Amino acid sequence: MAKAPILTPQAEDFPRWYQDLINKAELADNGPVRGTMVIRPYGYGLWERMQQEMDARIKDAGAQNAYFPLFIPQSYLTKEAEHVEGFAPELAVVTHGGGKELEEPVVVRPTSETIINEYFSKWVQSYRDLPLLINQWANVVRWEMRPRVFLRTSEFLWQEGHTAHATYEDARDYAARIHRDVYADFMVNVLGIDVVLGRKTAKERFAGAINTLTLEGMMGDGKALQLGTSHELGQNFAKAFNTQYLSKDSKQELVWQTSWGVSTRMVGGLIMSHGDDSGLRVPPRLAHVQVVVMAIKGDEAVAKVRELGDRLKAAGIRVQVDDRVDTPFGRRAVDWELKGVPVRIEIGPRDLENGTAMLARRIPGGKEPVTIDSLVDLLPKVLEEDQAQLLRESRARRESRTADVSTIEEAAEAAVAGGWARIRWADLGPEGEAKLGEQAVSVRCLVAEDGSVPDADDAPGTIAIVGRSY
Repeated sequence: MAKAPILTPQAEDFPRWYQDLINKAELADNGPVRGTMVIRPYGYGLWERMQQEMDARIKDAGAQNAYFPLFIPQSYLTKEAEHVEGFAPELAVVTHGGGKELEEPVVVRPTSETIINEYFSKWVQSYRDLPLLINQWANVVRWEMRPRVFLRTSEFLWQEGHTAHATYEDARDYAARIHRDVYADFMVNVLGIDVVLGRKTAKERFAGAINTLTLEGMMGDGKALQLGTSHELGQNFAKAFNTQYLSKDSKQELVWQTSWGVSTRMVGGLIMSHGDDSGLRVPPRLAHVQVVVMAIKGDEAVAKVRELGDRLKAAGIRVQVDDRVDTPFGRRAVDWELKGVPVRIEIGPRDLENGTAMLARRIPGGKEPVTIDSLVDLLPKVLEEDQAQLLRESRARRESRTADVSTIEEAAEAAVAGGWARIRWADLGPEGEAKLGEQAVSVRCLVAEDGSVPDADDAPGTIAIVGRSY
């Protein structure tokens, strides 16, 4: 009798496969309060690597890290009408503290535009104070009605950038820089996900923004996942909080602003983009464990894997040594496969006699014997090959499952069938967007004919990317 699969097969039930993988790979657990999550060490290690890579890019773009309070006076949110209306259904509000009713309710941070603007209005006095470029790594709370670990949780981790500029053009260009040089660069070159860069329609725009730039990835089941956004806020929050500066002409002017963020949702995107029926597959440039060196059995093998682990670490490879020979080798190998570690190096007594090791590659699959002395030079090449393969697979999936259509009905059919559709925005428009919404299909973003980001929703030749989403 055949053994039952460790994970529900993707083709049988993709959402169940996703949940199985999170549990079996020990990435996260559900928290005690509905909609919350406990991120386990291996899953948090993935997030830490995401933070490190993103933080470096954010700082290269000139932003500095700061921290603002978790609790925000409710009155702050009411200052920008569209903003509070957009977030009202998701707010968690504290009315009592220290055993007493609060004089003013406070909101648990859903996003920080309002509280940061309160301080921007104090810090910005002159054009010499601009641009002001701030980022924070924090948690936020948005009361989620349909939670799913990493994808939609009531509390999640993220970074949020907030900036103030002297001109509209400067703010617009900075939002685009974050979109392209920080987010897209990270997602394509580190996560290995072939994202589409576009702008949101007016219906899908961030509450209080004049433009929202997005990055959309196609998951393994053909649905879209919004992986990050960068917003042009115009002067909406500057007006609400009176954030002004004295210009070179000695005139009081309102600042122009941006905000932008990515979250632990990227961990969910990583799983659904690259995972297979054997578990997770982690891109080598992201992996906090790129190589696991495993002793099959025997004291000599244990000594050798420890020595090899030190050599690989000295060569700059992120390594974990697995010398738990009291645990069956097969169980350990399956566990590392579930976790998606790109490479396993397996060494037993017979390998030691031959001066070889078994190299198992998680991403393309397969095993081959290699000499132990060759590993320091061989592994960096192998890791880069496997990184490139994941991006190729992601791009091939998106291209093969995206259809060019000319009618609303064809667009809906392509999305329901498990893919995306490309349709001219002139043939769809807001009315067609509303019709698609009736079938749980949405316009993920707008792109120009050449794949670039259009300057406006109604720019000539604008294409709508349509699909179902998470």
